[in-house]
Amino acid sequence: MRQILVVDDNLVNLKQISAHLSGTYSVMLAKSGAQALAICERETPDLILLDIEMPEMNGFETIARLKANNKLSSIPVIFLSANQDIESEVKALASGAMDFIAKPVEKGILLHRVELHVELHKYQSNLHKTLIELENNTIIAFSDLIDCKEMNSGDHAIRTSVYVGMIGNELLKRRLFADELSDETVEMMARAAPLHDIGKIGVSDGILLKPGKLSDEERNAVKQHTLVGGRVLRKIYAHLPSQSYLDYAIKMAEGHHERWDGLGYPKGLKGEEIPLCCRIITAANEYDSKMTDRVYRKGCSREEAMNAIRTERGTIFDPVIAEVTESLADKFASVEIKQNRLFFDD
Repeated sequence: MRQILVVDDNLVNLKQISAHLSGTYSVMLAKSGAQALAICERETPDLILLDIEMPEMNGFETIARLKANNKLSSIPVIFLSANQDIESEVKALASGAMDFIAKPVEKGILLHRVELHVELHKYQSNLHKTLIELENNTIIAFSDLIDCKEMNSGDHAIRTSVYVGMIGNELLKRRLFADELSDETVEMMARAAPLHDIGKIGVSDGILLKPGKLSDEERNAVKQHTLVGGRVLRKIYAHLPSQSYLDYAIKMAEGHHERWDGLGYPKGLKGEEIPLCCRIITAANEYDSKMTDRVYRKGCSREEAMNAIRTERGTIFDPVIAEVTESLADKFASVEIKQNRLFFDD
């Protein structure tokens, strides 16, 4: 049953609206904006009916708090108010509310408006999920092309994405890099990660598939994949500016071979000059790459791959991220790619 949160400082109004909705919806009641926000943190409602005229924190202040919270910003809000002037209604809609119902509330209008916006929100949520799935499938297709180009069928790009998400979530749990990380940014990093090697499309097959040692000229050609990937993704981002994860994809494509000690490429960035997303994917990518068979070598064991992270802590890898990566060894070992899924719950 859909949950509706009713917020009003007047107990009579709360009881009346609850009676109108009961039987059709599960109803939660709050007598203040602060109480409403606390309820939303615990249990996200499908819709909020919000009174405007309340003491301490009025409806406009409450909705501003909701919209500022990424987890709560998409909850549809219908304002309730005894003020029926045009100015109040315009201000209500401008603040982010989906609708405006005048008090005293008439049951038929209330039920019709609530049903309309609950169903609209459900449709929009399903549409958003569908678009995300289409985007993820496109990302998978790109990563598959790269894997095929290197004759690698081991889902390297997707596994790297999973490891990036795991590292990011562990950093969040430990409250590390709190000024840069959130649930949203970790998700975007994980979505972007499979595109980190997209620039290899521009590297000759003769070089990528060469079984022997590369010449200096050939190694320099391979290094160009970081810059090629950045250019390709910038063009895509220019046409899809709403896809914020592409900003991370650009940084990762260009920076996943930078080193903590400054001896990496293409820019020779050092320490915290390297974007955090690049420092994370460097560890994830190195771990999985060492276990992946290449034409010029066989992959190593998980233990050997993790030992490489440990050995190069403070040289190739950010020491903090290296330590967190090592702590996830058992979880990394449990990862299985099923039906090209990009994200895994840890």
